[in-house]
Amino acid sequence: MGTASVKRRTVILGAILSVGLAGAALWQPARLQGLTNTVRGRLRSTRTVDQVVADFGPAVRARIEPAFQAAGVAHPPPSLTLIGLKAERRLEVWAPDASGQPIRVLDYPVMAASGGPGPKLREGDRQVPEGLYPITFLNANSRFHLSLRIGYPSAEDREHAAAEGRTDLGGDIMIHGAGGSIGCLALTNEAIEEVFVLAAEVGIGAIQVILAPHDLRGRPVPPMPDGAPAWMADRYRDLHAAMAGFVARAEI
Repeated sequence: MGTASVKRRTVILGAILSVGLAGAALWQPARLQGLTNTVRGRLRSTRTVDQVVADFGPAVRARIEPAFQAAGVAHPPPSLTLIGLKAERRLEVWAPDASGQPIRVLDYPVMAASGGPGPKLREGDRQVPEGLYPITFLNANSRFHLSLRIGYPSAEDREHAAAEGRTDLGGDIMIHGAGGSIGCLALTNEAIEEVFVLAAEVGIGAIQVILAPHDLRGRPVPPMPDGAPAWMADRYRDLHAAMAGFVARAEI
């Protein structure tokens, strides 16, 4: 794209942003933030993960390194576990100390998430998935500032769907910045900068995500609702077992 085209595009998007912000300011703050993120993303449509780390890394490290020091955990750590609790609307960040013991280092409120208890089954059901997932992609040009793609549907999700005749499982489930959310976990922009930079420095291959209906460490596995798939009880038992290793030192 030539210099003139880039300038013309920037002017047009800037005008759209100005008009949109004026209208959105009279509308809803969340929609205002979503519109701002969208236009900013278009203006930065070729930003790389390395550029994000260079831009936000120094400020992020200044904010989160005290928490790592207080927890006795190396920064950056060798691995991460992100625990998303739907009922509590909280994202926990855990990392191992020198002995390998997982330590809860950071917490972030989830500002927006749709659906309710129960796994995601199909496109459009608005559910946040429940299960054990990897991170598959870091999106430096998200329309919600920055985002991490959760590896839904998993191989197990696909197997269950095939057995039940479900074909459209949905996808592109993200942990992202401020704005609305359909099946994703929306944090503040400052929080997603911290999670994104940390994930980039650790490497997505060393990150696991646990998504649960509520905190199964202090509450029992929820009863199965009417019409729940037969495998759902096993999924909740697996989540309960996975979360058992992530308890505060004072609780051990």
